[in-house]
Amino acid sequence: MIRVLIADDHLMVRRGLAQIIQDSAGMEVAAEAGDGREALEQVAAKAVDVLILDIAMPGVGGLDVLHEMKRRHSEVKVIVLSMYPEEQYAIRSFRDGASAYLTKSSAPEELIQAIRTVAAGKRYITPSVADRLATFVEGAVPRPPHESLSSRELQVLVHIGSGKEVKEVAGVMKLSVKTVSTYRSRILAKMGMRTTAQLIRYAIEHSLAP
Repeated sequence: MIRVLIADDHLMVRRGLAQIIQDSAGMEVAAEAGDGREALEQVAAKAVDVLILDIAMPGVGGLDVLHEMKRRHSEVKVIVLSMYPEEQYAIRSFRDGASAYLTKSSAPEELIQAIRTVAAGKRYITPSVADRLATFVEGAVPRPPHESLSSRELQVLVHIGSGKEVKEVAGVMKLSVKTVSTYRSRILAKMGMRTTAQLIRYAIEHSLAP
């Protein structure tokens, strides 16, 4: 029996995923989590084989959870299931230890196939992600500036790129305004920019904003 933990801050999404998994032979929902911190607590408390992880969660973000999972519970396979397109997070997710990356527009059958594949100790890579990974490894295309950002910095950039003010970003990410302002300053420095308008334009041009 494959034991699955679903981590997503939207109850409707969790319920839908749970139904898909419960209807599939040989797997069960071991637990659910509404944020990153709860996901880490559930993995520590219960026997889990596969974690289905959303990236855009409040507090401890999905990429931070992924990093901690690989450090604390490397035996648990992680499937990143995100609303964001592959070009935004797929390579980073695999680099940080994910076993699969799917968008929420994927068919239920593909999710089940991914769960079975990663539970067997293999990676599940879609053809489009495979192309991106090959390009990344070969260095055929110069890496964009946002690849130099940490996972947390990238999350802040995404929120800023969607038009949120620093105070709004702080509320969504459950961080202080001062902390978000510090992240913003680091992002500007790393990317060689000076204004928020430049960050917003960059996020739009590189499909980073939802």
